[in-house]
Order: sequence, then structure tokens, then C-alpha cells
Amino acid sequence: MDSPSATDTLPLRRALGRFATGVAIVSCIDADGTRVGLTANSFQSLSLSPPLVLWSLRRASPSLAAFLQARHFAVNVLGEAQVDLSRRFASRDGDKFAAGAWASGRTGAPVLAGCAAVFECEAWSNQTAGDHELFIGRVLQMDEAPIAPLVFQGGHYHLLGEVL
Repeated sequence: MDSPSATDTLPLRRALGRFATGVAIVSCIDADGTRVGLTANSFQSLSLSPPLVLWSLRRASPSLAAFLQARHFAVNVLGEAQVDLSRRFASRDGDKFAAGAWASGRTGAPVLAGCAAVFECEAWSNQTAGDHELFIGRVLQMDEAPIAPLVFQGGHYHLLGEVL
């Protein structure tokens, strides 16, 4: 097996795309009190005790500064019916929060109604790893609903399908 070239990342992206992930909108409040949010599929559980989750963000992202300074963030795990919100928050649209039923969560971070799960987190730590910043959050509050999550694989959205 060849190792990926530093200059040609397309084969690596294609191979990584074979792994199916959930889709989330990660949100926070920036230093000016403005809501900031983006679509991420890098979310995962890290620890049960203490309750920690992890997600990552490209260092070139215009939202990086907001998340670096934020003391709290929310991970809104999208349901299958929220694919349009996923696309909206993955774009450079102006007011992304104009769509969806948003409220301030316990920590002040924006939380979205109708999600499969929501994790309200206190920023625990972050570190640079290659071209991304890793964010670890301590879960302070969570909620879940018995709905199918939105799935992303191979560069496309998928419905979860049959449970085996």
C-alpha cells in the first residue's frame, strides 16, 4: 500500500470517504456575541469518565478564531430530515441561523431543535494536528431523540437504512 503524497490529497480523501460518519452542526458564540456554526463530520466520543467528545476544524476555516476563544460549544447531531441545514452550514451563506429552530442552550451556545442528539460542552482543550485544530469538550448537558441520524459517506448524504 502506498503512503499518501503530501501534494496529492485526493486519493487519501477518497479512501477516508469510505468511512461512514454522522453529520453535526457545531455552534458557539463568538467574542462579539454573534452565533457561529458549521457542519462537521469529524465528531466522536472520546471518554465516558469524564464525559468528553472530540471534533476537528480546518485551520484555514474563517470560524477558527471563534471556536478557539469560545468557552462553550454545542454539537448538534443532525437527523435525516435536516440535510438542508447541513448544506446551509457547510456553505458561506450570510445568516446561517435564519433557518432551523435555534435556541440558547444551558451554556449559551446555540442548540437546534429536532436533532438526533445535542451535546452542550465546556471547552476542555484544543491542539493543532496537521492542517486541523482538534477540539475536546466536556459534556455538561445532552439530549437525544429516537430519530435516525443523517449519514455522510463517499462525499454524499445517506439515509441510515435497515437496522441489522
